[in-house]
Amino acid sequence: MAEDTIDINEKELTALISLLDDEDVEVTHHVEEKLMSLGTSIIPYLEKEWMKNSLIPDVRIKIEDIIHDLQYELLKERLLEWKTNGAEDLLEGLMLVANYQYPDLNLKFLTRKLEQFYYEAWKEFNGEYTPIQEVKILNDIMYNRLKFRPNSKNFHSPSNGMINLVMESKKGNPLSLCVIYMLIAQKLKMPIYGVNLPNLFILTYKREDTQFYINVFNNGIIFTKEDIDNYIEQLHLSKLEVYYQPCSHLDIVMRALRNLIASFEKLGEYKKADDVKVLLQVLDHTKR
Repeated sequence: MAEDTIDINEKELTALISLLDDEDVEVTHHVEEKLMSLGTSIIPYLEKEWMKNSLIPDVRIKIEDIIHDLQYELLKERLLEWKTNGAEDLLEGLMLVANYQYPDLNLKFLTRKLEQFYYEAWKEFNGEYTPIQEVKILNDIMYNRLKFRPNSKNFHSPSNGMINLVMESKKGNPLSLCVIYMLIAQKLKMPIYGVNLPNLFILTYKREDTQFYINVFNNGIIFTKEDIDNYIEQLHLSKLEVYYQPCSHLDIVMRALRNLIASFEKLGEYKKADDVKVLLQVLDHTKR
């Protein structure tokens, strides 16, 4: 019976799509609204229709637009679900940010890439080390073996905020490089977390008896609370606790979205910037 239901739905969908070529603009507008109202579950059916060789080019473009709009709606749903479920998986959160440009990107692919990076590091952690030694070993793996680099030349490129592209190119901004470094470190059981500094994202190594900081964008250089004090003073800001202590996964993903907004605005891609602002609001309005 389930297959019959799918067949009927597909036939109805095909009939609707055939009307997208109607000369009457009101008819095509009504069809587009109807398809959008059916929700994100019809995306696979639309993709199937889009693949047909017999499809008129104008209709294919309209289907692409509808698929894009539905994927955007689906992304908002998934972001809200990620947040509502506790924002536990940071890699998933960064994947959802990248899903705006790469809707087919999946967590399995990113997890596999991260496992490869982790394995390179794990091979070297075969003894007892001090916290500073641990960081220096991880720095050597991150920058010398895995060849991660700051993307200083194209600092404002949206690609710096796409976790999949950063994993492939090994170049990113402070946030994306910190996320990869932190995820590897945490798999190694190192107590390393993100810190939301103004204009710069860094990491902190923090346990009961030890705390210091790591600038991943600058080859993993290690620095102290006093260095942050000086940085904050130079910016003429108050020394808020948030500048010294670990931030949440939700904070990191929201910062990633803000970075993406800034990148699109720098490029004059204001429609994309506005889209990402809505994604940010999905998380921001539910933060409290």
